[in-house]
Amino acid sequence: MSACVPTRAPDPSDSNPTRSVHPPHSPPPTPPRRFRIAGADVSASIAVFLIALPLSLGIALATGAPLQAGLVAAAVGGIVVGRLGGCPLQVSGPAAGLTVVTADLIQRYGWRTTCAITVLAGVVQLGLGCLRVARTALAVSPAIVHGMLAGIGVTIAVAQLHIVLGGTPQSSVLDNLRGLPAQLARLQPASVSVSVLTLALLFLWPRIPGRAGQLLRRIPAALVAVAGATVAASFAGLTLPKVDLPSWTSHALAGLPEGPVLGLVAAVLTTTLVCSVQSLLGAVAVDKLVAGRPDLISGTPGSGRGARVGRSDLNRELLGQGAANIVSGTLGGLPVAGVAVRSSANVHAGAVSRNSTVLHGVLVVIAALLMVPVLEFIPLASLAALVMAVGIQMVSLHHIRTVTRHREVPVYAATTLGVVLFGVLEGVTLGIAVAVGVALHRLTRTRITHHEREGVHHVHVRGQLTFLAVPRLSRALHLIPHGADAVVELDGSFMDHAAYESLQDWQKTHTAQGGSVELTGRRPGTRIVEPSDSAHCRCRPWTPWRNHQCERPYTASAAGHPGASGESGAAQGTSAGRESSGHELARGISAFQRDTAPIVRGELARLAREGQQPDQLFLTCADSRLVTSMITSSGPGDLFVVRNVGNLVPPPGEESGDDSVAAAIEYAVDVLKVRSITVCGHSGCGAMQALLNSEPGDTRTPLQRWLRHGLPSLERMAEGTRAWARLAGREPADAVEQLCLTNVVQQLEHLSAHESVARALREGELELHGMYFHVGEAQAYLLTGADGDGLFDHVEAATDLPA
Repeated sequence: MSACVPTRAPDPSDSNPTRSVHPPHSPPPTPPRRFRIAGADVSASIAVFLIALPLSLGIALATGAPLQAGLVAAAVGGIVVGRLGGCPLQVSGPAAGLTVVTADLIQRYGWRTTCAITVLAGVVQLGLGCLRVARTALAVSPAIVHGMLAGIGVTIAVAQLHIVLGGTPQSSVLDNLRGLPAQLARLQPASVSVSVLTLALLFLWPRIPGRAGQLLRRIPAALVAVAGATVAASFAGLTLPKVDLPSWTSHALAGLPEGPVLGLVAAVLTTTLVCSVQSLLGAVAVDKLVAGRPDLISGTPGSGRGARVGRSDLNRELLGQGAANIVSGTLGGLPVAGVAVRSSANVHAGAVSRNSTVLHGVLVVIAALLMVPVLEFIPLASLAALVMAVGIQMVSLHHIRTVTRHREVPVYAATTLGVVLFGVLEGVTLGIAVAVGVALHRLTRTRITHHEREGVHHVHVRGQLTFLAVPRLSRALHLIPHGADAVVELDGSFMDHAAYESLQDWQKTHTAQGGSVELTGRRPGTRIVEPSDSAHCRCRPWTPWRNHQCERPYTASAAGHPGASGESGAAQGTSAGRESSGHELARGISAFQRDTAPIVRGELARLAREGQQPDQLFLTCADSRLVTSMITSSGPGDLFVVRNVGNLVPPPGEESGDDSVAAAIEYAVDVLKVRSITVCGHSGCGAMQALLNSEPGDTRTPLQRWLRHGLPSLERMAEGTRAWARLAGREPADAVEQLCLTNVVQQLEHLSAHESVARALREGELELHGMYFHVGEAQAYLLTGADGDGLFDHVEAATDLPA
């Protein structure tokens, strides 16, 4: 039955008697919210603007485009991508990674056609974003991406070196290298001095020591370098080529593309590839930076930084980049992509929303319109030195070490050389080809050895076991005599169907002939071969850490037995569907020795030598559904675990023979020196149910005597003066859940009364935590609020809290 809502009768004088009328007791309509920009966004936008201004001019200079094109791209990237993109804190604009591509396009097709290519690349990006294929770009090997950026960096650095020396760069890297000796012979001292001053300031400014250095480093080094070189050149009266910004009325806009169709298609694809990959990888990198700022993850109340920044929507980011490239190309700007330097500066400067990115774009527009006379004092040599430094930084030693550690040097080197010698698209294609070749080589490189030791034949397979290795595997297996003991060790991460069947067939034949076969391997979490009676076993993916029992369907004779009815039928089904407990235990131990022991043996050997050094005491219920290692993602040696019925902590001084919990607490705090203690309750706790159903004075059985330590929790829940614990803002489902939550709070109070715990708390060496695990939801909750006693009184979902 629905509730009635009181309304007033229609007024005959109303022109529209059917219009909606607010009920007399409804809240007034919410006034529209004012648009506000946080102070953190304003300061961050200024910092990013001061970095973007000189870099945008320098990148435009390096490409050979009109210098205004760099400012147009910076403004459009900030405003359009900042408003529409899927990564709120990523800053987009003209990127150094696009310099080589754009310079080549300008030389081949001219500026107006290059703008048209930028527009078409934006249209392709929009199509890719609508198809939701953004994450596909992340499948490109990092070695290819790093190699592409390194090749572009080398090309930029070599070209800008000519401007630093007072000359003009050539069209290719090889021409620039060949012309370098002649350029050194006729270098211009004025250009060199300004460039050296720029590089010196760029390198030394972030390294100023002391408190003064902390204050000065807030000013971007790029701005200081260019401004310092400009002021020095002006005071010294040096005659140098400087920034020339013609009137905006003569600024060239996009025109119809002119040139061979295949060449234009390749140009559009190249621009799309570089813009998209750089932007998407930049968004992923910004997510990592955001993860390091807890105020952006959870929204810190009361700090003025309540905004919560989620993970990037890569498809939306691709749509935003496409829209920006369409607008930038139409207005005569450079191609737009996410820029790592500006994005990291935005995050580190304290930005809390996309408003900082948009505001930085607005500041670029203001500068482009009002600061032209000031910008025209900047020497081109200073901008060239700035861009050359950016190009050198793109050849990252960290990336080289990473690809070396992962044995991807051939891919990295091929991509870098391909970009330097042939171009970006050609270099990336070459890198992909080499990556595929390396992957195929690893897939087919399988080493199979056979040897006999103490009468046991050992076959060791190193590498991936595919159909290509089956002939060699078969030859090695047939070297084992009939009836002999054999051990086959699979040291790899992949085995295809052909290899699996070959190995299974040989194992069955060898076993039937009286021999024994033991299969071992180092594939974590994977059972190499199930027992022969496991054809109908439906084991779950978590069986490697769960002492599981396989779920087998009832056989036809059991389930459909004529006499199977009532309790008799249920008993028969159970006996048919489950093994004896002893046999299940033996199977579990065998699975551990076969699958898990080889993986953990090294770590357990270390713990055996060094002893246990856990950081946490974890006190929880003995309920079999509560798997401590699973819900805490912990391993051997991480937790000192105490389990009892009801996760109870008897108060100190109880003379009842319940010293086992107190002894564990004392040992953990005084001997193991744990730094935190967690009391963890759970939903559906049988101990709490029994406590609710107990009668006063029930102490006849050991369970009833033990549960008396939970009576203070029952009393706490019944008190009207204390606020009940709340579960992530909602009321508990029933009295049992309320008691489970209240019990955790009460046991923390008991815990803090123990002498060793109280002493460690006073000295600041120990923390207490409350936790609640909802079994049915597989959801962990942490107690995060504090009452007047310093204890917790409400619960938040662990997934909503910063890591």
